[in-house]
Amino acid sequence: MPSFIPPSHPRYESLMTREKLVEGFRAGIVVPEGLIAHGRGEAFDYILGETSRDFAIEAAKVAAAMMLAARRPVISVNGNAAALAAEKLAELSRVTGAPLEVNLFHWSRERADRIKKWLERFDCEVLAEGDAEIEGIEHCRRIVDSRGILVADVVLVALEDGDRCEVLRRVGKKVIAIDLNPLSRTAQMADVTVVDNVTRAIPNIVKFAREMKELSREELEEIFKGYDNGKILKRALEAIREYLTSKSLEASRFQRS
Repeated sequence: MPSFIPPSHPRYESLMTREKLVEGFRAGIVVPEGLIAHGRGEAFDYILGETSRDFAIEAAKVAAAMMLAARRPVISVNGNAAALAAEKLAELSRVTGAPLEVNLFHWSRERADRIKKWLERFDCEVLAEGDAEIEGIEHCRRIVDSRGILVADVVLVALEDGDRCEVLRRVGKKVIAIDLNPLSRTAQMADVTVVDNVTRAIPNIVKFAREMKELSREELEEIFKGYDNGKILKRALEAIREYLTSKSLEASRFQRS
């Protein structure tokens, strides 16, 4: 049973996120390694101020436009993403016409089927056949659906690893990454990186997708034309530096008082 966490708790949102992951672990969709990965991401979220920064909002808008303009967009989902944002991922799928595809580093037929059923509760198309492979990847993320990532032109990846991002780029696909670590290989190699928590990034992309749903392809392409992901990552790193500097000054004032 989940622990009782009062909404007044100063770490309420963070603790509720952890509870969702624990629930996913107990349901067999999150693996122990996923819990460790979340802790690493949470550390970056903390030093970003646990809010969607302006650069993350800008990237989310570009991501939405890119997905709407795509001919075959796909949303890649792993266990952590399913546990944390299943309902919003399903909403994004419906708005953009991009199916969700279960793609896992720690893959098994049983686990893929569990995640598929978990996501389908929210009325969305989920691909999880695992009937194809992407060449150049040695680990299990190479296992994909022949109707999804294999033939997609734009792939949104949440909580991703760098190996697959690099290969997807190499074979000509556009990659949108959601990654709290602006220094990761995924963040550095993606076409668009939303440096934000997946629990905030997905709702932001949904919001922009709804607003831009009726735009023409030309209008959508105008939104992401000239987008520079390197500048977004630079702004994220600068925001981290500024946040840490401000906290350092606060700590110094506190010690002197």
